[in-house]
Amino acid sequence: MTAQASPAPQMPAPAAILKSTERVATWQLDHRNAFEHMPAASRSVRDPRDWQQATFWVALTELADRSRDPAYARAIVELGRAQRWRLGDKAFHADDQLIAQAWIWAAAHGAGSEAVVPAKAYFDAVLANPPVGDLVFRPNPSGHGDPICTQRWCWADALFMAPPTLLQFSRATRDPRYARFAHEEFRATTDYLYDRKDRLFFRDSRFFERRDAKGRKLFWSRGNGWVMAGLVRILDELPKTDPQRAYYVGLFRDMAARIVGLQKPDGFWAPSLLDDGKDTPPETSGTAFFTYAFAWGVDVGILDAQTYRPAAIRGWGALERSVQPDGMLGWVQQVSDRPDSVAASDTQFYGAGAYVLAGTALYDLSRHGAAR
Repeated sequence: MTAQASPAPQMPAPAAILKSTERVATWQLDHRNAFEHMPAASRSVRDPRDWQQATFWVALTELADRSRDPAYARAIVELGRAQRWRLGDKAFHADDQLIAQAWIWAAAHGAGSEAVVPAKAYFDAVLANPPVGDLVFRPNPSGHGDPICTQRWCWADALFMAPPTLLQFSRATRDPRYARFAHEEFRATTDYLYDRKDRLFFRDSRFFERRDAKGRKLFWSRGNGWVMAGLVRILDELPKTDPQRAYYVGLFRDMAARIVGLQKPDGFWAPSLLDDGKDTPPETSGTAFFTYAFAWGVDVGILDAQTYRPAAIRGWGALERSVQPDGMLGWVQQVSDRPDSVAASDTQFYGAGAYVLAGTALYDLSRHGAAR
């Protein structure tokens, strides 16, 4: 008896994708001051300039570009003015730089040049005093505070937070210095954290030798999701003639070829990517970032449609099943640095942000496919 191939999943209509994306975004906007579904969130989640919220606000710029509802754009500009367009308070920390992407967008959508004045002062200070320490992730000698290495990009998440921001700022200001810095630091981090055999990123140096109970390397889903999503946003800033582009395309394709084979039959990726057990829980933040990357990659012609389009559609289906009746995205692993427990009632700003990014990219893919 010949085995039958699984039918290709059907792409939802563009309008349906946009409606689902708006539903999750609207729930998060309406609950921006509700934290009871974020059991492991740090106190900094209450700060809109912190990475936890910033991921959502940056994603919202993509929805504002596609939605007919002006509420999304209005919310971004109002937030920026309320925050006086400031970045985070840490002078070199990548997490405190992400929100600048929302302010750069706002500057081009009604807020004017004042929206990027604090960002220029921040990044000029970075270029004037570039950190030069190593990338080893070790406790702060003082016994408190962030590891010294976090003044550079010594953890995988940073590749979403900082380099796309600097590249956007470089283009907005037409100043190549910010781009040069981003390219140099990105390569240093990749050379250090990228496992070229497994084609995945370790979260940081602490995980080089760690293994799970079955002896498998610990490659965190969301950690690699941060990198893939960061690569999307980097490539979106680089023209095809940019001599740096080939490097990022090669890395993006290399990772994608590995990650697509790790997708579970239910459309999710496990919190620990090499854990192929049947009892791995759903997890939406990593799944959303991979869905975003695959949909975008197919849409712009970097990834093969036959391989990655079905994976993106299955990922989107898994994400939609994780949205609760009121519009809250569940199954979001909480703030962590490794694979961890997750529950249906857990959400987070960055989870909603990843969902919005996935939705806008799949919307583009569906719309462009229908137009061809």
